[in-house]
Amino acid sequence: MVQRMNRLYIYLLTLGVFLTATSELIVSGVLSEIAGDMNVSVGAAGQLITAYSLAFAIGTPVLISLTSRLGRKKVMLGSLLVFAAGCGLSFASTHFVLLIASRIILGIGSGVYLVVVFSAAAKLVPAEKVGSAIGTIILGFSLAMVLGVPLGIAITGWIGWRMIFILLGALSLLIMAAIYRLLPVVEGDEPVSLGRQLRLLGSGVIVSALFITLFRETGNSVMYTYMTPFLQSVLHMNAAGVAVTMLGFGILGVIGSRLGGYAVDRWGAVRILLAGLLVHAAALALLPAFSSWLVPDLILIGVMMFAMFVTAPAIQTYFIQQAPESSDLVLSLNTSVTHLGLAAGAGMGGAVISATSTVLYNPWVAGPVVTLGLGAAIVCFFLGRKAYRRLA
Repeated sequence: MVQRMNRLYIYLLTLGVFLTATSELIVSGVLSEIAGDMNVSVGAAGQLITAYSLAFAIGTPVLISLTSRLGRKKVMLGSLLVFAAGCGLSFASTHFVLLIASRIILGIGSGVYLVVVFSAAAKLVPAEKVGSAIGTIILGFSLAMVLGVPLGIAITGWIGWRMIFILLGALSLLIMAAIYRLLPVVEGDEPVSLGRQLRLLGSGVIVSALFITLFRETGNSVMYTYMTPFLQSVLHMNAAGVAVTMLGFGILGVIGSRLGGYAVDRWGAVRILLAGLLVHAAALALLPAFSSWLVPDLILIGVMMFAMFVTAPAIQTYFIQQAPESSDLVLSLNTSVTHLGLAAGAGMGGAVISATSTVLYNPWVAGPVVTLGLGAAIVCFFLGRKAYRRLA
């Protein structure tokens, strides 16, 4: 009975992640419509993504630190309330500056909610089930890709992009009510002094683990940000083919996040991270060599997507295991580094395209960056084992 209730709590929290992830991803899918409605260029409208990512990266660790002593349930409810307010402002924005402000609010609300959910999940389930719980929560991102974005695009074509945010805001209030009614009290982290926080941030294990995230997400972004142009110009796919292919990749993400969580519980975060990063880098390295072959390239991209989502539960679980008493702090830093990596990768990928006039070589840039993540993982795990032996 207890195990069934814990599973229900995790699914409830995952629904909230689905909503927040949809609010993040949908803007890329309806960027042209937003630009036309706001009378700005597509390039200017793209700053909505930048504003969200910067707010997520900068605001999340600050607010997580300030609220570390509060119960996780209270912080979840507060972050969803902020998220709902951001959705309301997105709907009501009549000027582009207001829409930028709404993205900042949404980035902060989403970031705090995500970190607290990861931390709460680790406290709601037994230690041997943390990987599966984290994998389920990451499923929210996969479902946002598979269901949230296509539904948002359909809604935009039907009644306009603003209605997406009304629906997201209304659904987030329903999730709030369910969390308030059903979720048990989840304590915050023990108070951590500034000195202990600084020592934690100075830990070679934590710093090198953050570099895993930085290189992994930068490499992902170099390729994934420009996935549609790659499919169209390199693999010569039409719009319908791209849509079906992206749906297939999203389904692979769903499967990967679930299997990744189970694999972490069975074989450990370290093994899954090393294997996943190795497969990820190899798939990227091979992509341009098969550029004239549609099926092999699609298989390699599918392998890349699968590896990307398999390793996601592993990195989150690893951070929780390394700093259980300060999990909120390290998870918030990790999410910040994630968004910095996404922004860096998008810029790097754009520079490659500008220099070569093709997206063909983006995988060859992304592959070495992910390989640097593999190198950071090897250093991280070596330092972790050394520290363990010293304590033993």
